[in-house]
Amino acid sequence: MSTAFHLLPPSASSISTEVDLLYLFLVAVSAFFGVLIAGLVIFFAVKYGRKHPDDVGAPIHGSLVLELTWTIIPFAIAMVMFVWGADLFFRLARPPRDSMEVFAVGKQWMWKVQHPEGVREINTLHVPINRNVRVTLGSEDVIHDFYVPAFRVKMDVVPGKLSTLWFRATKPGTYHLFCAEYCGTNHSAMIGQVIAMEPQDYETWLSGGASTASPAVAGEKLFNDFACSTCHKSDGSGRGPVLNGVPGSTVALADGSTVVADDNYLHESIVMSVAKVVRGYQPIMPVFQGQISEEQVMELIAYIKSLKAPGTAPAAK
Repeated sequence: MSTAFHLLPPSASSISTEVDLLYLFLVAVSAFFGVLIAGLVIFFAVKYGRKHPDDVGAPIHGSLVLELTWTIIPFAIAMVMFVWGADLFFRLARPPRDSMEVFAVGKQWMWKVQHPEGVREINTLHVPINRNVRVTLGSEDVIHDFYVPAFRVKMDVVPGKLSTLWFRATKPGTYHLFCAEYCGTNHSAMIGQVIAMEPQDYETWLSGGASTASPAVAGEKLFNDFACSTCHKSDGSGRGPVLNGVPGSTVALADGSTVVADDNYLHESIVMSVAKVVRGYQPIMPVFQGQISEEQVMELIAYIKSLKAPGTAPAAK
């Protein structure tokens, strides 16, 4: 077993090297100016310190060049930090369209993971390398935080809403998965692993796993079990709005406002249906908050997202 000391965790994702460079740049700039300012304070204190009780300092009227120098240079460095950090932040916040979607639910004190093919895992996430992976996150109880140090990705998971992070693993291996938000007595035991595999090895593992129904198929069953299909009819004859093609569209609400039908809108419309009523419809849908688990909500959303608008080919479930 190697006992070598590593300053940083392994770097195993497409974005990790850039995150490290930004971090080291911030540390280097802070250290440079910290040492420079402390050194100048000591130097001037020694050189210009009062030698005799009757000494009077010479009058100083300032220097425009000096004032501009220590204003412009720190401003320029701060702008480099801001632009670099903002660019990195926005790229991390926007999963690529071709991402493979995985669902993960935090619960005291475990991570429950489901793959699009239906394979489920506890505290373990298998992923192929060199493929974008989008993780849709939910919580069944308290605030958790999905953190993979080797991939330099970290996202809070808040009850009542969905969060998203993405990564692209670049090196096969087994990497730590932590909950980075104190979530109760056994928070320190809420640890797992992400196993990055060669694509062919991942397919072999996937085909050998104990597979259940895919999230979309399970969501379709829930949709019928909860009698959602009696109101949300694809031909528009139901008492609820048509759901085909709704995800990602702009929805007009009864209060005159509009909202983009993203995952959190769909989540809220399922668990708290009266929060945002669609224009032209009455608030007659039951409230499912406390009656349905976070996993079931995710499955219903997966099913709704599989419903294509009229005139398009049906999605595979």
